[in-house]
Amino acid sequence: MVLKLYEYKNCNTCRKAKKFLDARGISYEEIPIRDQAPNKTELKKMLEKIGLNRLFNSSSKTYRELNIKEQRQTKTTKELLTILTENGNLVKRPFLIGTEKNKQIHITGFKEDEWRELFP
Repeated sequence: MVLKLYEYKNCNTCRKAKKFLDARGISYEEIPIRDQAPNKTELKKMLEKIGLNRLFNSSSKTYRELNIKEQRQTKTTKELLTILTENGNLVKRPFLIGTEKNKQIHITGFKEDEWRELFP
């Protein structure tokens, strides 16, 4: 699997992540997260690696409008993953998943220190 970078073109954090990857010559497929959210398989893989809290873009307007904070208390993980697949704006971005040099990559958000550990 090639690296997939789910991103939003107007997101400064996504631009930083792309610049970081480009500077290291790492190839990736750009996917507009608002048009195509990660699928359930990708979300489940990410869930196993980083946990449910880091899957949600809790600073988004959509998160507040849909009252996801409250829904997270009452819905099952399966139901929450369905919500994420139906609305890419709720997914923490950038969302990077795939394989690079035989190494599985699963990370959301852009904290340069974390990304340097994956891509020295």
